Amino acid sequence: MGGAAGCGASAGDDKEPDHRAFALVGRTLTVDSDDSALEIVAAAGNPAGKVEVTRWFQGSVTLGKGPKVSWKMEGDRLTLRMECSGVVADCSARHRIEVPRGVTVKVEDGDGSVRARGFEDALSVRTGDGSVHVTDSSGPLAVRTGDGSVRADVSSRQVRVETGDGSVDLELGAVPDLVDSRSHDGSVTVALPKATYRVTTQTGDGSVDVSVPRSDSSSHVVSARSGDGKVTLKTAN
Repeated sequence: MGGAAGCGASAGDDKEPDHRAFALVGRTLTVDSDDSALEIVAAAGNPAGKVEVTRWFQGSVTLGKGPKVSWKMEGDRLTLRMECSGVVADCSARHRIEVPRGVTVKVEDGDGSVRARGFEDALSVRTGDGSVHVTDSSGPLAVRTGDGSVRADVSSRQVRVETGDGSVDLELGAVPDLVDSRSHDGSVTVALPKATYRVTTQTGDGSVDVSVPRSDSSSHVVSARSGDGKVTLKTAN
């Protein structure tokens, strides 16, 4: 068994993390990770054309392959891999990725949590199993996780969020043009700046509480849906 949340191994125990700078050609980056917790930061001080990556790793394998981690950059794709399989396998990896400002980022994580902050350009996050937390960002945001909660405290004008199993908690610092939020099994809470919104809500099994001003003619569109959970739309404090 392996993963960012292994039973025994903890990437945080790695006191001598590896560090590497990768050249980035262009203004887009795809982060392709199979099994790692990710922290992704748009760093104002980062040199243009450089992606700085720090890696923490702990692991042990009995009667199997590994443990081994690898990283490489091909074009605009940063690929992070962890090999940890055997009769007794316990591995944990974590990566911090610092991206120059002005880069559009797409994250594809198979199994692991994702934290991101500081993005003024478009950010897309997809993880099969893990929570997602985005802060201090204003570019278009799209998040999808198969199993995990989603939290975002952003000023993005367009937000699209979906989780298969987990809560959704959004707080918008600017009046959005579009918010599309959905949980198949979990509550959905959206806190919005003072304005009038065109609202759509739906829940299969739960209550709906909408306390923001509504108008079917508003250009600010907010949709909140839950298959099984409470839906709340409220004015941000």
